Amino acid sequence: MSSPSAPRSAGPTSRGAPLRGRGVTAVLGPTNTGKTHLAIERMLAHDVGIIGLPLRLLAREVYDKVVARIGASQVALITGEEKIKPANARYYICTVEAMPMDIEADFVAIDEIQLAADDERGHIFTDRLFNARGLNETLLLGAATMREAIRDLLPGANLVSRPRLSKLSYAADKKITRLPRRTAIVAFSANEVYAIAELVRRQRGGAAVVLGALSPRTRNAQVALYQNGDVDFLVATDAIGMGLNLNVDHVAFAGIRKFDGRVHRNLTAPELGQIAGRAGRYMNDGTFGVTGKVPPFDPELVTQLEDHQFDPVTTLQWRNRKLDYGSIDRLKESLRITPDNRRLMRARMVDDVIALENVSVDPKIRDMAKAPAAIGLLWEMCQIPDYRKISATSHAELIATLYGFVMSETGRIPADWFRQQIERCERTDGDIDTLSARLAQIRTWTFVSHRGQWLEDPEYWQGRSREIEDTLSDALHERLALRFVDRRTSVLMRRLRDKEEFVAEVGSDGKILVENHYVGQLQGFLFTLTPGARVFTARLRATRRARLSPRS
Repeated sequence: MSSPSAPRSAGPTSRGAPLRGRGVTAVLGPTNTGKTHLAIERMLAHDVGIIGLPLRLLAREVYDKVVARIGASQVALITGEEKIKPANARYYICTVEAMPMDIEADFVAIDEIQLAADDERGHIFTDRLFNARGLNETLLLGAATMREAIRDLLPGANLVSRPRLSKLSYAADKKITRLPRRTAIVAFSANEVYAIAELVRRQRGGAAVVLGALSPRTRNAQVALYQNGDVDFLVATDAIGMGLNLNVDHVAFAGIRKFDGRVHRNLTAPELGQIAGRAGRYMNDGTFGVTGKVPPFDPELVTQLEDHQFDPVTTLQWRNRKLDYGSIDRLKESLRITPDNRRLMRARMVDDVIALENVSVDPKIRDMAKAPAAIGLLWEMCQIPDYRKISATSHAELIATLYGFVMSETGRIPADWFRQQIERCERTDGDIDTLSARLAQIRTWTFVSHRGQWLEDPEYWQGRSREIEDTLSDALHERLALRFVDRRTSVLMRRLRDKEEFVAEVGSDGKILVENHYVGQLQGFLFTLTPGARVFTARLRATRRARLSPRS
């Protein structure tokens, strides 16, 4: 491998990106300020509009809202794994990575623009900050911490502050078993989420779970359990922190350390604020606190979270967008170019760059990747997300295999090979981890199927992969509910909450039924409570009046 020359420096102007903020409005403030709602309203006031959102889950949520307003025929949903594009679409709801940059839209909005400072995805948000523009109106939505950076990078941009609609207060520490109803408990690994959800099921009747790796279908089904009142608790990772709208009154941190892809670290104050701010919706006040082994927050941190006052973002992640496809080494060199603006920092090596480094070691790949078009294809394939998270080497091997297929004489991934990969994911047996692994695999094939030029019949494979993903999502939801929800207890608790008076019956055999649910056995004056019924005995005692009647 030839040694590339030293990386050059480049400022935003060298990329052809506008530095002026003309026509740009930055709407900045904490959570629950109505920023996303504002973006939807402004978009619908134009003939053609695009909104870029940080998560596939959130994109789907906004898409559903817009469709409910104006009908599905006018709305497109574009993410890496899902593309719904009606022929007459006027509005495009997208993940930031999947935003179509070649559409002349009257309106463009980027949500959670503070993610431009994120180590993993920040360079994408920074690119959109400079280059995504509406013909008539551009909105940048995000945290107030971005005010100074936007003022410096986009002179002339209109900076608007929005206050939070409700009050957020610290409620100190509480045991998990004493947390109030409508609480979201936050942890930072699947194992922690599952352990807490198990405890909540035993003590409080059940919990819904939300993790970032869940498909939208599974996540929506789990959230429905919580939103409908079937369970009173939600146990989640920080996936709930990015704009997902939930009726949460209290957020309890069961952990404040996470693995960020490189190291385990404590969450920053702005990250804690983003999650804590999920408590309280619209005009309803919310609270936050700690639980489990997390020590109480110190007064300075509490003040920051309650007042939404955090240190400003100083630098944004940046990547050169003028890539050189003259050779693999020149491509790598162009990715190493550094910006010359003090507000910008060259993005660190993330998954796509690591994949390029690993796959280009293969002499066969280097032999195929000679022409600019072939190198461009290789870089495009390096953008395939590593949903499986097995290892960087394994992911590079997958990319090399797909690249070899598309660079062959047929120019396509063989249908029989692709069918075998998809059919391996089709089974719905196994536990939660097994189903989650299959979902990660089918997400990879769904992503590939939406690269139409790689497959002979992409529409067919898109339908097949979506069908399998939906089936796996339903199966995973059932497993989660079976493991973490005591349905008998949760249904009974819900009915008791909705009634001032409930009916308890004693059968001739001494069985005690409350609202037709078996809760225990009466033998003489001895009452034996059935396992699982203990969680609502306190509720029974607290209820003002019950009618006890014999059952003949």
